[in-house]
Amino acid sequence: MVDRDQAIEYALKEARDNDVKFIRLWFTDILGNLKGFAITVEELESALTRGMGFDGSAVEGFARADEKDLYALPDPNTFAILPWRPRENAVARVFCDIITPDESPFEGDPRFVLRRNIERAARMGYTYYVGPEIEYFYFGSDSCPSPLDGGGYFDQGATDLATDLRRETVLMLEELGIPVEASHHEVAPSQHEIDLRHTDALTMADTVMTYKLVVKEIAQRHDCYATFMPKPIAEVNGSGMHIHQSLFEGGRNAFYDDRDAERLSDTAKRFIAGLLTHAREISAVTNQWVNSYKRLVPNFEAPVHVTWSTVNRADLVRVPAFKPGREESRRIEYRSPDPACNPYLAFSVMLAAGLEGIEREYELPDPAMFGVFEMSEAERSAHGIESLPSNLLEALRLTERSELVRRALGDSVFRSFVENKKIDWERYRSQVTDYEIARYLPTL
Repeated sequence: MVDRDQAIEYALKEARDNDVKFIRLWFTDILGNLKGFAITVEELESALTRGMGFDGSAVEGFARADEKDLYALPDPNTFAILPWRPRENAVARVFCDIITPDESPFEGDPRFVLRRNIERAARMGYTYYVGPEIEYFYFGSDSCPSPLDGGGYFDQGATDLATDLRRETVLMLEELGIPVEASHHEVAPSQHEIDLRHTDALTMADTVMTYKLVVKEIAQRHDCYATFMPKPIAEVNGSGMHIHQSLFEGGRNAFYDDRDAERLSDTAKRFIAGLLTHAREISAVTNQWVNSYKRLVPNFEAPVHVTWSTVNRADLVRVPAFKPGREESRRIEYRSPDPACNPYLAFSVMLAAGLEGIEREYELPDPAMFGVFEMSEAERSAHGIESLPSNLLEALRLTERSELVRRALGDSVFRSFVENKKIDWERYRSQVTDYEIARYLPTL
């Protein structure tokens, strides 16, 4: 990150040089929905130095209460021109921090929550890096999950349309300054994945929000629909957001140790132990929707049990194989999150869990070198293997009792998040589904 004054000058120059007329001020609500409003370029300098007022209840998701006066303060380091908008009277975007009228950070701002957890890591000497693998589906419309192609894992024979959508998305992401590592077809029909190059957690959370908008924008331009719904089709794999994570101390990867057989440092082992220990209580944040738990079921390559390994891709935590000479890439992969989470909050609770493991020196259990799914429940219990929550209500009850999640999110976001999720569950619980009609109406 460059100095704020320099970044402001750069943003103002970019706006002048590129005929920018409108600037979208972006932020997210508690649930991770992208929110914002537009200003004209004449207001940009004032906005960058003083912020722009708006009704802060927009941050509260379903659980909106009274209006509150807040200010969106643009982060000039995130200024970027939107390449799909006209070049004449162009449109730019900038992510904002939410502040109160007295210029204090607003505790209900998910971006502030992540900043606070990153600062905790910094006090311990660490920088938190993440690299997500974000999966999604292309469908013909938003009303019916009808795939555009019948391809499978890494297939090159998918329809030209689906391949072109992915290609155009990668090019547009790179135009926005977002580096892409790879893209490919995923396991399910019409399911695709674009992998982003790892970076610091705050930059990546902003990037994830931009990524999802770009994927949807490109699909819409071709009269298609892209969705990050975790499990839109019951019979095939759902969409995950596997998150590769590492901690650095200066320029050194704190997860690497050449004296260990797996090249994992004690710091890495304790970080993994923290994730495993607190996995159940952070699930409501990493998997925040009713539909999220339709993905976390056996036989669809998604984690169900709280285990780790170096070989099995169905475990909650996987340690990728080490390649000599790539010490900086030693990392762990956390596999339960889905792309419909709020990345600011998800990164926050994962980091908090890992740091708790480091601070309290948690012991890492043995890796799962056996078929967990083939074991009986009694056998898993004998080995101390827990299961992830099976539905949102179970996950929410665990989160409500979690001091770690409360500390990670802060009281304001914690209360608001739990209230939002209760509303979501009650809305779901009161529905009569197609399954119930088909199953019970003819016989009862």
